[in-house]
Amino acid sequence: MRLSIVPANTSFDFVGRRRLAYPLSAMLIILSLGTFFTHGLNFGIDFRGGILIEIKTEGPADVADLRQTVGALGLGEVQVQEFGAPDDILIRVQQQDGEEREQLQAINTLKDALGGKVVEYRRTEFVGPTVGAELISSAIWAVLLAIGAILIYIWFRFEWQFGVGAVIALTHDVLTTIGLFAITQLEFNLATVAAILTIAGYSINDTVVIYDRVREELRRYKKLDMPALLNLAVNRTLSRTFMTSVTTLIALLALAMFGGSIIRDFALAMIWGVIIGTYSSVFIAVPVLLALKLSRESLSAGLDDREEVPDGSTKTLSEK
Repeated sequence: MRLSIVPANTSFDFVGRRRLAYPLSAMLIILSLGTFFTHGLNFGIDFRGGILIEIKTEGPADVADLRQTVGALGLGEVQVQEFGAPDDILIRVQQQDGEEREQLQAINTLKDALGGKVVEYRRTEFVGPTVGAELISSAIWAVLLAIGAILIYIWFRFEWQFGVGAVIALTHDVLTTIGLFAITQLEFNLATVAAILTIAGYSINDTVVIYDRVREELRRYKKLDMPALLNLAVNRTLSRTFMTSVTTLIALLALAMFGGSIIRDFALAMIWGVIIGTYSSVFIAVPVLLALKLSRESLSAGLDDREEVPDGSTKTLSEK
């Protein structure tokens, strides 16, 4: 027996809920932007600059013990994580106040504290604020270019209204995710940028699936009014949308609970992204097609004079 969590032939009025979804989304975006401009983001070492040391230990490293040892030195924010192999450890420490001399002193303090726990120092680097600024610029360009490429792809695959609708939903997801990090002050680092780009990919995949169904229904139902047609398309993809989101969330929840502190922020960003991405695909990307005055003429050209009706039967246009 096939498991069916979402009933077949649902008839929820998703488009009709746009009068609630639009104000809710506007409020989330305003809150996100307001918090971002007033409190900013809690940038990690990747963006602020700092000290990076890669070490090799004798046998598998006790990461918790190393984290406690380094954290007790009073050097500020510290990250300790495995780097490929159990005996290969990456240590990051925030940039110290002062010039190069203070950074070298912090490095020597680290080495003294680690003592005999280290077999080999594989690299010791200092990431300056200039590099951090370059990384911020690169991250912004990565997100903007990804959104632009998605707009072009959707535009060529569908109609321009679909491309604009997809970018509106995608921008909504990116802004609210950044807002989440501004409000919670979770660390914003390169892993977070990777999470934002992954969220963009997940969200646009969900949107494209629904848009593809909208295009099919536009070709099939030549007389059905647009709100009813859009609702039909969303309802017919609802099972797929729901199951994809739930199974992805199960994996992300496992990462958040058991993946450790290094990956937890990434997992939390992804959990929010899956939730907000599913919401925007259904309640933003589809209803906004009405405001953009989507036309069905170019999609229905060249088809025969038979049209399926929502109950699954077919009629010729002369029978209607």
